[in-house]
Amino acid sequence: MANVIVYTTDPCSFCGRVKQLLNARQIAFEEINLARDPDGRAELLALTGMMSFPQVIVGETLVGGFQETLAADRSGELALLLNAAA
Repeated sequence: MANVIVYTTDPCSFCGRVKQLLNARQIAFEEINLARDPDGRAELLALTGMMSFPQVIVGETLVGGFQETLAADRSGELALLLNAAA
């Protein structure tokens, strides 16, 4: 399975929802909580050009926030990304 990174912060209801979605699909992910990892903010900005949360990255592909991840899951794109990046 592909390397999945989820950038989050506290408090963030969409961060919780995207983690629930990934857990429900049994998708392992690394969480980088930027409330606890200030160095990760610069990393997120460099990778995505954004500072909004959550941000889901599969392999080298930015999926986006909760709504984009949900849409990718529903369309089958998320499964394709996971298989392609594995």
